Amino acid sequence: MRIVNTKEISEAVYRMALHAGVNLTPTCQNALKKACSEEKSEAAGFALETLLKNAEIAKKNAMPVCQDTGMAVVIMEIGQQVYLEGELLRDAVNDGVRRAYNDGYFRKSVCNPITRENTGDNTPAVIHTEIVSGDKIKITFLPKGFGSENMSKMYMLKPAQGVEGIISAIVETVRLAGSRPCPPVYVGVGIGGTFDTCAFLAKKAITRDVGTSNPDKKIAEIEAEALKRINELDIGCQGFHGSTTALGVSCEWAPTHIAGLPVAVNIQCHCVRCEKEIL
Repeated sequence: MRIVNTKEISEAVYRMALHAGVNLTPTCQNALKKACSEEKSEAAGFALETLLKNAEIAKKNAMPVCQDTGMAVVIMEIGQQVYLEGELLRDAVNDGVRRAYNDGYFRKSVCNPITRENTGDNTPAVIHTEIVSGDKIKITFLPKGFGSENMSKMYMLKPAQGVEGIISAIVETVRLAGSRPCPPVYVGVGIGGTFDTCAFLAKKAITRDVGTSNPDKKIAEIEAEALKRINELDIGCQGFHGSTTALGVSCEWAPTHIAGLPVAVNIQCHCVRCEKEIL
């Protein structure tokens, strides 16, 4: 048994939130550079160059890499041999978010969905917990902007629609989104489970490094084919047409009921900001 005080979790969330707010992930930057070097459209190429320059300036000056500093999504894999002490886990996470968004001068974007009254400190965070083996805690911090979040979709497909139905749903979601989610996008896909678990899988998928493939060969084939078809849409960077509409497609899956085929498509803009830390 390993004892972890939730103060450590609060500090970890604070560090990750501050870093994620001003830095693209290395794999996102590499994907943008690759897209820029291969782009034949002058307008799209200029837009890609501008995105890369913006990322450099944000990192150098410790300024938000995007004006939408997002709603904090925290995914925690907690080892079964960990005993948590201190304040409530939820409160510890929110304390880290609150302090980081204040100290980083990040925009506070969280509000009551009905009254639209702002909470004032970007809390509460969206917190997902999973119990895993071992005595470690893996924390993933994802600041999720809503220009892209609003373009996400959930499909309850018929089992007979199969792989082609899954790929078509992914591509159709990106097609309908057009330029609104600030492409080139990163597409997270959840396949299987139930309505709610499928959406979580899609969110979890966009925390993967851009350019990685699912270890399941059949799922990896879906990722590759969906990415190919998306980039044939000619939406391009910021909607200026071009060869790169998506930087990648990442799929996660879970077993589902014999009568269903849930598919969730979570769109992430070009600004992939995701930090991970193990305690």
